[in-house]
Amino acid sequence: MKRKGVGLSLPVTVVMLVIGFIYFSSVFTFIDRWFSLTSSPGIANAAAFTALALMCVYNYYVAVFRDPDRVPLNYMPDVEDPESPVHEIKRKGGDLRYCQKCSHFKPPRAHHCRVCKRCVLRMDHHCIWINNCVGHTNYKVFFVFVVYAVTACVYSLVLLVGSLTVEPQDEEEEMGSYLRTIYVLSAFLLIPLSIALGVLLGWHIYLILQNKTTIEYHEGVRAMWLAEKGGQVYKHPYDIGAFENLTLILGPNILSWLCPTSRHIGSGLRFRTAFDSIPASSETKS
Repeated sequence: MKRKGVGLSLPVTVVMLVIGFIYFSSVFTFIDRWFSLTSSPGIANAAAFTALALMCVYNYYVAVFRDPDRVPLNYMPDVEDPESPVHEIKRKGGDLRYCQKCSHFKPPRAHHCRVCKRCVLRMDHHCIWINNCVGHTNYKVFFVFVVYAVTACVYSLVLLVGSLTVEPQDEEEEMGSYLRTIYVLSAFLLIPLSIALGVLLGWHIYLILQNKTTIEYHEGVRAMWLAEKGGQVYKHPYDIGAFENLTLILGPNILSWLCPTSRHIGSGLRFRTAFDSIPASSETKS
C-alpha cells in the first residue's frame, strides 16, 4: 500500500544522488578501466552491478512509499481472548496502552510517531533517509534494501581497488585530473558508507534473530534491569527461536528472503509469542 501525500525530502534526494554517482562511477570508470566494457569480464561485471543497483533502487523506492501501516480506528483489545496471551500495558498505572494523541488503544508493538503524527504498527523507528517510519509492512523491504546497499558498496570498493592496479595508457592531463576526482569522491563515499551500512545491517540481523524492534530493544534493557533487581529473569515475549523469528520477518520461503514480498506478515494486531502453547498460523495479508 502506497502512502498518500508523500513528497521527496532532502535526505531522500541525497540518497538517490549517491546511488546514481556510485553506479556510474563503478560501471563507467572502475569496470571500464579494469576490464573494458567491450570485454566479456567487463560486460559480465557491468550486468551484475546493474542488476544489484536496480534491486537496490527498487527496494529503496518501496521502503520510501510503502505505508508502514497504522492502527485501525475501530481497534479494541480483547483482554479475555485466550489466543492473545500478551496485552501490553502502560509503565505507570498498569492500564492498557492508549494513545491520547490518536484517541484509540494501541495493539502490542505499536507506537506513536511524533514525525508522522500517528500510531504505527510494529514500529521500529522513524528513518529520515526514507522519509518514512520503518514499521509492520515495510520493515522487511527496508532490511532487504540495506542488504543490497551493503553488497553494492563492497562490490564497488572491490572494483575501485582493482581498477587502480591497471596502469594508465597515455592519459591526457585533463582526463587524469577528472579520474582522480572520481576516485577521491568515490572513496570518500564508499568507505564510510560500507562501515555505517555494515553496522546497520549487523544491528538489524541481531534484532531479527531476537524478534525485537529498535524500540523494544531499548525497552527490554530497562525491563531486564528491573527483572534482575526483583530476582527474576526477563525474556522477550516475542522471541520464539532464531529460525522462526527469521521466517516471521523474511517469510517461510528462503528463496524469497531477498525479495520485497510481504504476504506472510499478518495483520500487525497480534503476534506469535513464547507463551503460545500451540503455534498459531499467521494471518495472511494480500
